[in-house]
Amino acid sequence: MTDLAAVEAAIADTHRREWARVLAATVRVARDLDLAEECVQEAYASALESWVSAGIPDRPAAWLATTARRRAIDAIRRDRALRSRLPLLVEPEEAGDEPAPPEPAEQAAADTVEALPDGRLRLIFMCCHPALGQGAQIALTLRLVCGVPVSDIARAFLVSEPTMAARITRAKKKISTARIPYRMPRPAELPERLPAVLAVIYLLFTAGHTAPSGGSLVRADLVHRAAYLARMLHELMPGEPEVGGLHALLLVTQARLATRVDGAGRLVQLKDQDRSRWDRAALAEAHDIIVGCLRAGPPGRHVLEAAIASLYAEALSYRWTDWTQILTLYDRLLLVWPSPIVRLNRTVPLAMVAGPQAALAEVEQLELDDRLAGYQYLPAIKADLLSRLGRPGEAAIAYRQALALATNEAERVFLAEQIAEQTFAI
Repeated sequence: MTDLAAVEAAIADTHRREWARVLAATVRVARDLDLAEECVQEAYASALESWVSAGIPDRPAAWLATTARRRAIDAIRRDRALRSRLPLLVEPEEAGDEPAPPEPAEQAAADTVEALPDGRLRLIFMCCHPALGQGAQIALTLRLVCGVPVSDIARAFLVSEPTMAARITRAKKKISTARIPYRMPRPAELPERLPAVLAVIYLLFTAGHTAPSGGSLVRADLVHRAAYLARMLHELMPGEPEVGGLHALLLVTQARLATRVDGAGRLVQLKDQDRSRWDRAALAEAHDIIVGCLRAGPPGRHVLEAAIASLYAEALSYRWTDWTQILTLYDRLLLVWPSPIVRLNRTVPLAMVAGPQAALAEVEQLELDDRLAGYQYLPAIKADLLSRLGRPGEAAIAYRQALALATNEAERVFLAEQIAEQTFAI
């Protein structure tokens, strides 16, 4: 017998780290996402009873994957048996549904894709089916494949949690009613799905880089998972500049991950981070990728984001950052990705180049944009600018607005400290 608390802890840990891997393995057998998800859930439920009596296996994820696959096989056999007994009630499959045999070159590329050691990347490509809207593709994949909570996905999309839950439900229903097959797309289909795949990996990374909720600022497991998937995708599609840009962006950000919090888990701003602890090898690798992407043609969103992040990291200090060049890159980024969040982030270099008053005017314009309603970093940036302008009373009010919106405990502690400083300065 194994202690129930130990089993529950092991199941929770395996669920957090291995859910996507177990689901990916099961989908390959089930060929149906709903069935695979149901079988994986049943496997986790059965683990609670089995592991208490038999002990926690040496490889929990392998045990769960095997159990889930067996349940999927049993379900498929039951379905086939039912169909054989009710032939008149089942419409025969049309011959035209079978895809044509691939050309030798295409088959070789497909074999390369199928040989990927991580089924999660295959499953992400499968979930990003063009029959779904891109927003639905991304939300569904983040929830089912990456295990990101619905509340965190909603925050990433700047919508309410009920709205996001409804979108995910509609996407699953569409998959079921349209009988969308869950197979690895052929190489010719990869470019069509690539934008959504990039978005999934990017949002997975941001959910780990600054956890939307919880007590820790960083979810290292999500960060490393996203970085691994980005590297694998870059190896699969080395000629895609945006893939290289995302890989480089994650390399740069991951290189300074350890310095974002102090020993007590408290948030450390970029200007105060110990740059000597940054991973210089990762930064050099990212720099080389960025240079290659820039030479390939006009840069896209991820290449520009990577170039901005690299410029921040290459500076000897925060003060000596090339703010003019960063502002120029933000201007180019706005042309290819006209997002209000990009405009907000642009106010940081704008304040260093043109002064905090100019940046504050831009922030006040962004306050009129409904898409940023409830976005905590808008009042936080405004508060910082007001503080630099010597207006501590107004800064304290803005910091309180940011605190009311923040759900990550590390950020809440930081904001509370800023409120105390501004209150003391009044």
